[in-house]
Amino acid sequence: MAKITADMTIYEVLQLVPDIGPVFFEFGMHCLGCPISRGETVAQAAAAHGVDEQEMLDKLNEFAEAHA
Repeated sequence: MAKITADMTIYEVLQLVPDIGPVFFEFGMHCLGCPISRGETVAQAAAAHGVDEQEMLDKLNEFAEAHA
């Protein structure tokens, strides 16, 4: 499975791992279907929500690996 990176959009992550929504929810990101998710990167989302980018990436990749 491809690694989730900070420069991937939320949309790309959801296409890669469709059931990863709960990980985003843990970080307060509840609008995964809104238009901004198609262009917002993981790094931008982390900054906008005031969460640690590396922590979020680690959790996203852990989930992706476990659900591959």
